[in-house]
Amino acid sequence: MALPIWIPDALRSEPAPLKATFWRCVEAQHVVSTLRLVDDLDDQALLEDILEETKPPAPEACEHLHWLYMTPFRYGPYPNGSRFRRAGHTPGVYYVSEHQDTAVTETAFHVLLFYVDSPDTPFPEQPTEHTCFDVPARAARAIDLSKQPWSDVANLWAHPSDYSDPQDLEDQARTALIDLIAYPSVRDPARKLNAAILDCSVFAAIGPSVQHTWKLWFNKTGIHAISERKKDRFSLPTNTFAADERFHGFNWDRPRD
Repeated sequence: MALPIWIPDALRSEPAPLKATFWRCVEAQHVVSTLRLVDDLDDQALLEDILEETKPPAPEACEHLHWLYMTPFRYGPYPNGSRFRRAGHTPGVYYVSEHQDTAVTETAFHVLLFYVDSPDTPFPEQPTEHTCFDVPARAARAIDLSKQPWSDVANLWAHPSDYSDPQDLEDQARTALIDLIAYPSVRDPARKLNAAILDCSVFAAIGPSVQHTWKLWFNKTGIHAISERKKDRFSLPTNTFAADERFHGFNWDRPRD
């Protein structure tokens, strides 16, 4: 459906500066994957340098950033659309969360999508490891969809799987030189904030300074997450993503590999 006609005016009048530290969660495998191919850390560093030379160049505005920050901006075409990015040769979008537990929940959702597409695949025998790292951000022109006037049409941004309206908003936001879109997480039951970083100028640091390891475990009772700090842990029931039609009929009580 078409966005409300007041959107362009709001994009011109509502942006405000935003400064915050967000979090992003990735598979911990990225740290050790190349180590298995070599004998020592020096060889690993050499292999990483060789692999880096084979990757597409980052946009000039992003090339000074750590690869954990620049990755979504350097690869194309984008194979599948996401909430604020269309599929194809489209500008990069970097998704982050205001809280670590939200970042972990978002990661759990995307991991489980693999099992949605592969219903006969067993859950892993052991918990999977993931790394959450900090993303300091300083946006010059940000909008927050949790606040008015955007919250008045919250249903436009919050569909579990149809991203057409937020993608239209992203198109118009770029035209209005918006560099960050904050929005309530659709996956987190508490609806804590996520953010879509649209421009590399938003990064307030070259790379992460804090990293925490989280373990994810799936079983017939739902999703279970625990951090290396032990005190940070939570569980989510099996109906957490029930609003998403892709999870209808999902088999939580599957064997283990």
